[in-house]
Amino acid sequence: MSRDYSDKNPSLGALYGSHLQALATRHDHALEKAGAGHAIIYSGNPRVAFLDDNSYPFRANPHFVSWVPLTNLPWSYIVYTPGETPVLVYYQPHDYWHVVPDSPDGYWTDYFDIRIVHATEDIAAHLPDEREKCILIGEIENDVPAYGIERINPTTAVNILHFARGTKTDYELESMRLASQRAASGHRAAEAAFREGLSEFDIHRAYCKAVSHTDAELPYDNIVALNDHGAVLHYTNLDRDAPAPIRSFLIDAGAQVHGYASDITRTYSAGDRRFQGLIDRMESMQRDIVAHVQAGVDYRELHISTHKMLAEILVDAELATGDATTLLETGVTSAFFPHGLGHLLGVQVHDVGGFMENEAGAVIDPPSGHPFLRLTRVLEENMVLTIEPGLYAIDMLLENLRGTPAEDHVNWRTVDWLRPFGGIRIEDNVRVMIGGQQNLTRDAFAAAP
Repeated sequence: MSRDYSDKNPSLGALYGSHLQALATRHDHALEKAGAGHAIIYSGNPRVAFLDDNSYPFRANPHFVSWVPLTNLPWSYIVYTPGETPVLVYYQPHDYWHVVPDSPDGYWTDYFDIRIVHATEDIAAHLPDEREKCILIGEIENDVPAYGIERINPTTAVNILHFARGTKTDYELESMRLASQRAASGHRAAEAAFREGLSEFDIHRAYCKAVSHTDAELPYDNIVALNDHGAVLHYTNLDRDAPAPIRSFLIDAGAQVHGYASDITRTYSAGDRRFQGLIDRMESMQRDIVAHVQAGVDYRELHISTHKMLAEILVDAELATGDATTLLETGVTSAFFPHGLGHLLGVQVHDVGGFMENEAGAVIDPPSGHPFLRLTRVLEENMVLTIEPGLYAIDMLLENLRGTPAEDHVNWRTVDWLRPFGGIRIEDNVRVMIGGQQNLTRDAFAAAP
């Protein structure tokens, strides 16, 4: 069954109006606290490569994308004034070198006063005259795109907007459901390509075809790792030749719908029963962790609980010896699982606000000894986050245990067995609810052909 990922999707159109109302309320509050009258949100502009005339792939300002489902519209602006229809300054250049943006169309257009401009010199006329009453939100490299606005990304306003982004509107949740469904089809295609014995490069191509994304359209660079490459946490090299033999496959890949991302990881065995048994244990543990997600849970405590659960798996798999407390305190579990349990997800893959205690910008530090945890907040209803425990044979981290009290707790012979398989990560995208959770990833896989 084909799915509608376009900006004419009726399910998204039905939710978009209330989404804009929520954005307006957030910006009203931010403007009041910042003592400003207008919020100008800049989409951004392409960056030119050093000593070249070619640009890097364009990535739109996520603040802009949260207002309009336009991920490839540089040099454009939202002008928001409380109580007024927001203005969209829509840059549509006269250009025969490149494809120019189509005329505005879709469920979102009725909510804006759209001003089409064909030259950047015409933009200034559509911005408020009193620039001193404006704040500008976006990446500004020089004075040109600021058009005389001096207050750029003021901390007070940005903190309010980033903290609020931790919880998602119904429109955002629906976009992320669609992004999960899109990614699930890619993961099915990637697994099939792996089972056929294809290379990392060809598995990646199969994934992109299934999700109908170019590399630039992916929300992040795909991690497509065969064998020991699975121990490189951000492996993106994509070997053109398949290894012999193929032992294992780890894929961390997402998709996006109107800028809203999914972020999914799966790990497979090529037939080794022992490694498959370890995957099964990690799968069971990951499901147990997801079951604990609900509003009111401190994510830091969930991360520490994961390390305790992992300690049991390490002992059962004969990778380590000792009780959970000892394996945590000596750093054994961190050597096998060095990254955080997960992060907020939304219009950015690693969505902002994960460390924020409040809208004033106070920070909640990660637990001692766990510096890479990207989410430290108490969970709230309609947050969307990842749950992605892992277990890897990372030589550098394991060698760091040599000569410490941890060394005697590691079964080095079993580590040698694990090394050729790289590691295991299983990642789902989970919506926080009162008294429970919704697993967007598992729902998407259940519905995928």
